[in-house]
Amino acid sequence: MGKSKKNSVNVVYSTNPNFEFEVDSDDETPIPFNLQKLYVSIDRKNRGGKSVTLVEGFIGNDEDAKDLAKKLKQLCGVGGGFKNSEIYIQGDQKNKVASFLQKLGAVVKLKGG
Repeated sequence: MGKSKKNSVNVVYSTNPNFEFEVDSDDETPIPFNLQKLYVSIDRKNRGGKSVTLVEGFIGNDEDAKDLAKKLKQLCGVGGGFKNSEIYIQGDQKNKVASFLQKLGAVVKLKGG
């Protein structure tokens, strides 16, 4: 029983001596950018009335998200960043961001009015 049971999945107890635990792996294989569905919206909550463009639904590691945020900031000529699994760009840049992401190959859905 040298394996750690800490990450075992769906097993409480087993009497089978040859039983192997399913291990929940933390290794996420990155989804290709053209298969991702990204949501672009405008947010004003808790920001002092200032508008922020949010890109949600990005699946990948933090470095890839930060690189995408950097490209979007350069495209729009404004500040922004990546925090709490969301990419945020300052200002109302929804249409510009959506068209750029579509050119990169992602499926983009616009949220909000």
